[in-house]
Amino acid sequence: MTPDQLITFAAVAEHLNISRAALAMHLSQPAVSGQLRQLQDEFGEPLYRREGRGVRLTPSGAQLAEYALRLRETFRQAHAYRDALRGVAQGTLRIGASTTIASYLLPYLIAEFQRRFPAVEVQTAGGNTGDIVASLGSLDVAMIEGPVGADLPDGTGVRVWREDEIVAIVPRDHELADPAQRRASGPTLAEVGAHPLVMREEGSGVRQFVEQSFESAGVAPRVALAVAGVEGVKEAVRAGMGVGFISAMAMRHEDGALVQLSLAPEPLLRHFSILVPHEGAPSRVAAGFLQLCETEADAVVGGKHDTKGDGVA
Repeated sequence: MTPDQLITFAAVAEHLNISRAALAMHLSQPAVSGQLRQLQDEFGEPLYRREGRGVRLTPSGAQLAEYALRLRETFRQAHAYRDALRGVAQGTLRIGASTTIASYLLPYLIAEFQRRFPAVEVQTAGGNTGDIVASLGSLDVAMIEGPVGADLPDGTGVRVWREDEIVAIVPRDHELADPAQRRASGPTLAEVGAHPLVMREEGSGVRQFVEQSFESAGVAPRVALAVAGVEGVKEAVRAGMGVGFISAMAMRHEDGALVQLSLAPEPLLRHFSILVPHEGAPSRVAAGFLQLCETEADAVVGGKHDTKGDGVA
């Protein structure tokens, strides 16, 4: 029995799903399954059983999970103490960010952070909001764009961060983009919902937010295509598959083939959130990055995107 096996078992006990545990630990599923087999051989009896797409701990596994979770927390505290002794000028910073943030905000923040602290190694993990939340156990800071949800690990802090506008995008020759048909306030969700829609994949923060907005407006959207990633949505819209929804930040490098439309009667505004595992004792490296995000992000990123444009990228 090794500490690594116990820490892996702690992740499985937390997620009750081997694939999600592997994602959180940046390991392959076979690697996690192999450690679990070795641990079960050590104890000589089953520690978990398959149940649907996940697993259920046996009584022996549930007891072992208590020890494994305590061991993992001790390792986390030791890492935080090490980083505190080193100071913010050294160490490793592990950041997870959902797609829009990872693409359009995080590069500027990391560039500024590394200018100030060049000896700090920055490791990043990307994915949709669901992927990032599932990886919290292996991160120092997580930046997400969707609903936070209630199933966060104990000790996780939630900080509401920046405002972001979700816009509809259409090809320049689309009827919603016709200047003769457009109002200053933009189309309503009902008007947009009359057209086929291109949506992000399940688990996307943008998709969750847009679906909730349609539900609140009493409009049933007609999804023609679900596609992974912001650029996938933009390409599908260019191909004429329907009306897409993305962050206005994603339009700042557009070539003019697409038009962005704010929604009426009120723009679709949401907030990004920063999740801080071990909020009670973040490493000094993480604390330094959080201070940058919370006090100087506007200056670092400011002027590099405009979420309130005239509707044309």
